Amino acid sequence: EASDFCLYWKWRHLYVPRNYDPTLHPFEVPREYTRALNATKLERVFAKPFVASLDGHRDGISCITKHAKSLSTIISGACDGEVKVWNLPRQECLRTVQAHEGFVRGICSRFCGTSFFTVGDDKTIKQWNWEAPGYGVREEPINTILGKAVFTGIDHHQREGTFVTCGQTVDIWDEQRSSPIRSFSWGVDSFSCVRYNPVETELLASCASDRSVVLYDTRESAPLRKVIMQLRSNTLCWNPMEAYYFTCANEDYNLYTYDIRHLDVPVTVHMDHVSAVLDVDYSPTGREFVSASFDKTIRIFPKDKGHSREVYHTKRMQHVICVRWSADNKYVLSGSDEMNIRLWKANASEKLGLLSAREKAATHYNKKLIEKFQHHPQVRRIARHRHLPGDILKQKRELREMREAQRRKEQNVRKHSKPGSVPLLTEKEKHVVAVVE
Repeated sequence: EASDFCLYWKWRHLYVPRNYDPTLHPFEVPREYTRALNATKLERVFAKPFVASLDGHRDGISCITKHAKSLSTIISGACDGEVKVWNLPRQECLRTVQAHEGFVRGICSRFCGTSFFTVGDDKTIKQWNWEAPGYGVREEPINTILGKAVFTGIDHHQREGTFVTCGQTVDIWDEQRSSPIRSFSWGVDSFSCVRYNPVETELLASCASDRSVVLYDTRESAPLRKVIMQLRSNTLCWNPMEAYYFTCANEDYNLYTYDIRHLDVPVTVHMDHVSAVLDVDYSPTGREFVSASFDKTIRIFPKDKGHSREVYHTKRMQHVICVRWSADNKYVLSGSDEMNIRLWKANASEKLGLLSAREKAATHYNKKLIEKFQHHPQVRRIARHRHLPGDILKQKRELREMREAQRRKEQNVRKHSKPGSVPLLTEKEKHVVAVVE
């Protein structure tokens, strides 16, 4: 009888009916607001994004790439021609290769994950095996191709045995041949970056020295379109979930997201950096991207927002040259001038490791509470606040004053302009000089 009584009360505790009529819960909203405020404060208290630092390079990091199949493996190239393969869970270097003389300009992994390619200042393309050679065996590349000019970037096709390089021209190569099977040029001195579209794999995009972004189709004999901007773009990245969007990192401190169907105006202008943006990479979900800048910070932007949701920096980190988002959507990797690769959490306050059912439920509940009250002034102020170095704050203030002065000047021009005169450009239209078919 006692056991039956206990089971009865346990059943009543688990399956007790609840009336959700708001008149019966007059203090529900104030109670939830207090919980949302506390959850927002705790989120900022536990925001410790830095995970680890990978030391070992003897010069600045020039490029980073991910393994095509393994989450735990990355490759990095340095300015002294050295390439290192890293194991992220153990935070150790698996092997070191002296790949090139001079800078390593680009690294990419083959789509099947059996080998990787490097290009450098010595005008060579080298293919390396992922597996390290046996003890006492000298490290040698599988294949070496000598080019006519310096290669500045490389990317591999997602499904086929072809890859693309850029330098004085954009060249498409077959792995079995020592000369390019196709070359593209459009009155440009040099190219700094070239990327395959991960969805529409026949599409290419490149950043050129004449301030343009050029689109190609490998099935065509000539480039498709060119967008000429106010300043030069350093690199670009395609959205892995929406084939028609790409984001380019520009010298004017901004990032621009374009729709290839409407290139006249960027979809979004992402502002917050106070120096040239050097690299950009999308998350696997396509909802966010991370950018690296000369101002010694990395920022995480939602794909459709003009301002960043997160900024990461340390006292020792110098100019950030390259950045990558891990394939499991949990971490961000950055390589900088002072020879370090840093591993960051994509969500600064996320707890690492296994979570119990109660922890998962509490995390989900707090997240929904913050979303519900995100527009309340107190919650918004706490959630948006970030500590920044003094020099970045000063530069940010100067840029804001310059923009406000420019806006006032344009308002005065509009106010005193004559009817029928040429209208001023909008904020987005200013950044595109021309679109060339």
